[in-house]
Amino acid sequence: MYDNYGFQIDCRDRLKLKDYGPEPFVINIEKATLQNDYFRLALWTGEHLQLTLMTIDVCDSIGLEMHPNVDQFLRIEQGEGLIMMGDRSDLMNFHEKVYDDYAIIIPAGTWHNLVNTGRVPIKLYSIYAPPQHPYGTIHRTKEDAMEDHDH
Repeated sequence: MYDNYGFQIDCRDRLKLKDYGPEPFVINIEKATLQNDYFRLALWTGEHLQLTLMTIDVCDSIGLEMHPNVDQFLRIEQGEGLIMMGDRSDLMNFHEKVYDDYAIIIPAGTWHNLVNTGRVPIKLYSIYAPPQHPYGTIHRTKEDAMEDHDH
């Protein structure tokens, strides 16, 4: 098996990616994030917090969204993109280029979208407080996420 850069991956080193919440949990978050190929995978869901892994394909985006009662933290481990935020879906006046190792804070009630402007998939993890998705959520593709009525 090979990663996005053509380097061979030893499958024995692969982490089991599933929802481990709400039990105590420790993981190499960078390794888990880079290993994830799903659009969204809940890695840990508790009562007050949720950790998800995401992969945004080249020339794609998370999609325009707003969480009325949820603060969100994103951390990019691979890739580059453009984050847009604003008070209205038709007026997102905050634009910032983001790259590996960037953190993004999205306050509750803020419209936002992250667009992949690079040549490799964006690999990121997201922390929601409180949780945004049901325990065990896995969306293999963006289309799966859009069809999921619990999303």
